[in-house]
Amino acid sequence: MRFLLAALLCLPLMAQAGNPKVALDTNMGKIVLELYSDKAPKTVENFLGYVDAGFYSDTIFHRVIRDFMIQGGGFDQQNRQKTTRAPVVNEADNGLRNERGTIAMARTSDPHSATAQFFINTVDNRSLDHTGKDTRGWGYAVFGRVTEGMDVVDSIRATRTAQGALNGYPATDVPVMPIIIRSVSRVTDEPVKKKS
Repeated sequence: MRFLLAALLCLPLMAQAGNPKVALDTNMGKIVLELYSDKAPKTVENFLGYVDAGFYSDTIFHRVIRDFMIQGGGFDQQNRQKTTRAPVVNEADNGLRNERGTIAMARTSDPHSATAQFFINTVDNRSLDHTGKDTRGWGYAVFGRVTEGMDVVDSIRATRTAQGALNGYPATDVPVMPIIIRSVSRVTDEPVKKKS
């Protein structure tokens, strides 16, 4: 009886220990992501901070390359880059690979420059994996995977792209029809941390 009672008391704790999930509500459908907080804790914390702040609402997938990835989370619907918080440390050395359906952090040539932008791999992109702690080998930090809505990802990857402008500068691989991220929200029962 004591064992059963102890086991029942532990159930809520085990549920909280599960990986968080978020839903991306786009104008092309819903994408649900499971985030690997055990493998990329700082990256997941950073991403969820933007989610909880409503940062991703009304942003776009601004870069789409069919046999590579779809990238979003940094530009509003007027193709202007949003102001972000400080970069997060690169956690690409976590053993996760840039496989089809995984989500990873976008960054500049500086390995530790990722802020809010992310991409979903539409194919296996092993060339983006971590191979060493130097500029060329750091890779791109995978921090989750699509669990629902890969058909939506595939619809986005098939969209027509062209030369466009981002932040007033010429850019390639910009969707002709805007791919809007209406909102991103948690789909787990975990409590939202209030900012003080």
